[in-house]
Amino acid sequence: MKFNILIAAFALLLGGCVTGTRNVDLVMDSFSNEKTASGEVYIVDISDNRSFEQKPREPSTPSTKGNLEAMSKDQLSNLIGRQRNGYGKAMGMVALPESGTVQSEMRKLIVEGLESRGYTVSENPSASIQLKIDISEFWAWYTPGMFAVKFEAKIGSELNFSGSIDQSVAISARSMNKAQIASDANWRLAYKRAFGIFLDDLDKKLDEAGL
Repeated sequence: MKFNILIAAFALLLGGCVTGTRNVDLVMDSFSNEKTASGEVYIVDISDNRSFEQKPREPSTPSTKGNLEAMSKDQLSNLIGRQRNGYGKAMGMVALPESGTVQSEMRKLIVEGLESRGYTVSENPSASIQLKIDISEFWAWYTPGMFAVKFEAKIGSELNFSGSIDQSVAISARSMNKAQIASDANWRLAYKRAFGIFLDDLDKKLDEAGL
C-alpha cells in the first residue's frame, strides 16, 4: 500500500500538470566554422511534412489531443511535442508560442548553418541559389521513470538546392537529457541540444556535397 502511494507521488512529481497545452519558446546556440563558401540563397519554400497519428504506439510519433482530422495544417505546424503523465499516458500538447511554426524554427536553423559557412540568405527571389526545405521530423517526447524523466527530441529535413547549385542533402538529429520534472526548461533543453547536433550534421553533409 505504501509502495503504491509512493509510486503515485513520484508520478505526480515527474508529470506535473500535463492536461493543457504547454507553450515553449525554443532557443539555439550560435554556430560558427571556418568555411569560406559564397553565394546568395533564397528559401523558396519550407514544408511541414511530418506524419501525425491519432493514437500512435510510440511517443516519438507526432500525435494530437482530440480529433486529428479536425486539425488544420496551420494548427499542426504549431505543435512540437506531447505531454504525458507519470504513467506514460498521452495527455496535453507541447507547442510553440501562439504565432510560432516549425517552419519558422527550421528557417532559423538553416539560415544559421548556411550563413556560418559564408552564404548570404536573402529575400531576393532571383538569387542564384534556390532552396526548398522539407521537414520530416520535429518532435519531442519524454519517458517517465521512478526518479527521473528522459526527454528526447528529433529533427529531420531534406534540403533541395537548385539554380547554380543542384544538390539534395538530408539532415537529422536526435538528442536526450534527463531531469526531475517536466518543466519548460527541460523541454527547451532537449530541443537546444538537438539544434546543435542538427547544425553539426548540416555542416558535415554540406562538406560531403562540396557546398
